[in-house]
Amino acid sequence: MKKTILAAAAASALLAAPAIAQAQVYGNIGYASVAVDEADVTVGLIQGRLGAQINPYFAVEAEAGFGISDDTVSGVDVEMKYELGAFVVGKIPANENFDLFARVGYVSYEVEASAGGFTAAGTGSDAAYGVGVQGFFTANDGVRADWTSYGGDANVWSLSYVRRF
Repeated sequence: MKKTILAAAAASALLAAPAIAQAQVYGNIGYASVAVDEADVTVGLIQGRLGAQINPYFAVEAEAGFGISDDTVSGVDVEMKYELGAFVVGKIPANENFDLFARVGYVSYEVEASAGGFTAAGTGSDAAYGVGVQGFFTANDGVRADWTSYGGDANVWSLSYVRRF
């Protein structure tokens, strides 16, 4: 399944390459809260995205996040070191300043746990999907709120500042 999603994302990116050269570029930076319900862990990230709006209904995004807050569960300190992702985004423009969107992609991440002087780190990767809204208060400046699921195991809520270039 993961290989199929990766192949579809790569094919979409290759087919969209000529359109990306004409695209509206945007970026955002904000805070993301990652909750893993099964482990009862919630960690925080500073998260940034760089995207290309191909047309009013379609965009592609790259995302990176770096851990800034950890959680302690049963004496074990848990921290997300980083996350990286790539997404295809479908948008429904409600008007020129407000969009609803859905996105699907793939993320990779590293998590570190430490207790009693011992530290263990592990990496993972998952298909990811989510929904959100964004609104612009000037022609180029806006706010975005979204939810993304990492493989159905983690819920990521983010709030960010958006800038069109």
